[in-house]
Parts: sequence; structure tokens; C-alpha cells
Amino acid sequence: MSDMNQEDHTSDDDGNPKFGRLLAVLVGAVLVVVAVTFASEAYFS
Repeated sequence: MSDMNQEDHTSDDDGNPKFGRLLAVLVGAVLVVVAVTFASEAYFS
């Protein structure tokens, strides 16, 4: 019983913040790439 409880606790507390942080990092990376693309396009043309 305590093993199952521990597994649930780890899954809930560890999974959600990690997923949220990963999502934020991915969105930030995409925004940086888009910003660099537009900036270089504006600069070179």
C-alpha cells in the first residue's frame, strides 16, 4: 500500500511541473527561433 501511494505521489508531483516547464521551454525556444528568423530577414533584406 505504501509503495503504491509513493508511486502516485511521485507521478503527480514530479510529472506535472516537469511537463509544464518542458512546455514553457519549448514555447520559448520556438519564439526565439521565430524572432531570430524575422530579425535576420528584416536585417538582410
